[in-house]
Amino acid sequence: MYVAVKGGEAAIANAHGLLADRRRGDRSVPALRLDQIVEQLALGVDRVMSEGSLYDRELAALAIVQARGDMIEAIFLVRAYRTTLPRFGYTKPIDTANMLVERRVSATYKDLPGGQLLGPTFDYTHRLLDPELAAGADVAEPLRRETEAQAMPRVSAILAREGLIEPDGEMPQDHVPGDITREPLEFPMARDIRLQALSRGDEGFLLALGYSTQRGYARNHPFVGEIRIGEVELELDVPELPFAVPLGSVQVTECQMVNQFKGSAKAPPQFTRGYGMVFGQSERKAMAMALCDRALRASELGEDVVAAAQDEEFVISHSDNVQATGFVEHLKLPHYVDFQAELDLVRRMRAEYEARENPTKVEEKREAAE
Repeated sequence: MYVAVKGGEAAIANAHGLLADRRRGDRSVPALRLDQIVEQLALGVDRVMSEGSLYDRELAALAIVQARGDMIEAIFLVRAYRTTLPRFGYTKPIDTANMLVERRVSATYKDLPGGQLLGPTFDYTHRLLDPELAAGADVAEPLRRETEAQAMPRVSAILAREGLIEPDGEMPQDHVPGDITREPLEFPMARDIRLQALSRGDEGFLLALGYSTQRGYARNHPFVGEIRIGEVELELDVPELPFAVPLGSVQVTECQMVNQFKGSAKAPPQFTRGYGMVFGQSERKAMAMALCDRALRASELGEDVVAAAQDEEFVISHSDNVQATGFVEHLKLPHYVDFQAELDLVRRMRAEYEARENPTKVEEKREAAE
């Protein structure tokens, strides 16, 4: 709070009123409805849900409106709301092999069991502004056709049949998942904890780090084994019942990167994995997450840690945009006492410098003052 600002609470209340006015904008323009944002700004809603760690499209849309489109502020609002919610258990691990797939692409195999599905994507669009959108032109209904459900095994499973990729590994039966929203971060991290942090990390930061690995900093020559987007069902084990209870479904994006590995004293040459999963449709974030996940496995795989993307403490400590925003924006708060101390120090240092470099001039100033 700006305690030194004249007007006190009245000034702050007026600032909030002005913010509300700017948020509403021109009264002659219809106010945004949440369903409009959910339906037409879906990718922004998905980012807020993913980095806010709360799957609720309407709440994410509300946060975007309240934040005037500031995505990090919207993420902050969602996380703050999330802390007020009770927690009554953990769902069973989702099985993305049984995903109701809307989009599935692979850069490693052209002909996949179950096929490739382009789905809704910007990949093949021309990056030209479309004036028809501004005019509100009608959009034709998409083509639809009936198909029989086909199995869509993961690309990693295809490679695993030949022993060419590291195994998935088995999760211990008594393993309790970590929770970075309830427990402080400790380094080094278990991979499940690290993946949680990456999943809610800032997309831009992870994208830059992932890009750095492609430019030679911790290069590990990745291929997109598979990206799949679709609905997965959530199930909860209830002690009183002999079966898992379905709770509903959520949309997720999963990315498996396939990376070269020259082998070590303990493992033969093979492919290794980088993994990314986020809420909603956000394949760029999932890909960046997978690149960072693989880079952060350097020590585990016996590789030299030579780049920022391989430094676990650097990546995880700086990937959270809410924490980063708080630390950077706190500089706006009053630091009058600190600055006056710095100002006095610089003046004394300058006086000592002038006395050392221009003793005659300093003596003349002293005599003039007397």
